[in-house]
Amino acid sequence: MVILRKVIGVAVLGATLALVSSGTADAAVHKKKKTAHAVHVAKRKKPVPAPAPARAPVVTRVSLDDPKRKDIAMQLVSSAENSTLNWRAQYAYIEDIGDGRGYTGGIIGFCSGTGDMLEVVTAYTAKAPGNPLAAYLPALRAVNGTASHAGLGAGFVTAWKSAAADGPFQAAFQQAQDAERDRVYFNPAVAQAKADGLRALGQFAYYDAMVMHGPGNDASSFGGIRKAALAKAKTPAQGGDETAYLNAFLDARKAAMLTEEAHSDTSRVDTEQRVFLNAGNLDLNPPLSWKTYGDSYTING
Repeated sequence: MVILRKVIGVAVLGATLALVSSGTADAAVHKKKKTAHAVHVAKRKKPVPAPAPARAPVVTRVSLDDPKRKDIAMQLVSSAENSTLNWRAQYAYIEDIGDGRGYTGGIIGFCSGTGDMLEVVTAYTAKAPGNPLAAYLPALRAVNGTASHAGLGAGFVTAWKSAAADGPFQAAFQQAQDAERDRVYFNPAVAQAKADGLRALGQFAYYDAMVMHGPGNDASSFGGIRKAALAKAKTPAQGGDETAYLNAFLDARKAAMLTEEAHSDTSRVDTEQRVFLNAGNLDLNPPLSWKTYGDSYTING
């Protein structure tokens, strides 16, 4: 009886082990299939995201006080003031051009009769005492506001050229001219043009007018010219069209030039600035080609 139970127990145990073994095997097979499926899924390529839409290029407006644009401005002025693009050679320039302003000299035409030449020599002497022009300060003060050469003459002309020549005083003389140009003409012109919403061409139009007519407010000075333009058109800062306003400004500038015989040739407006404006070159981008007083010039870059 005991033996029979053992036999039956062994049989039942064997059957149970067989079932367990079979279940384990099925599970293993199922696991293998699942693992293989997972590997297959992992090998599938991930979808490539669509490329982002291209951004529009950023347009950078270059102001006239950018060093390259400032150099272009100096070349443009020099073409009209000195009939050359080599403005750096003009520190030594001096003559009486017969415009009622006495001697005209230097990189933008400082005048003995308008006070800016006196300012240049005063600043120069402060930096370089004993320079060739220091002795002429009393005479420059006396002739300020007139066309007189009293106390100046050939000696003053020689001293001016000597100050600009290579030597111990040259750097201080150039610095004095640069500083007066920037303080009285360039910086105020560019600042006002920016406030009016003008780009590089408009900034140059203001600067060139400031150089020739001075920064005053009478009808033939920069302030008067701008006032006349504002009576005809709005600045971009006021919501006006930039081209329309600059045409009005150049019209007013030309009218002011025609009031003086010495400035009756208006080519620096007609065949220079107006050419750039008509071409739509409001950023004053080179290459630039123009004429002043019948002479042709080009700046390539």
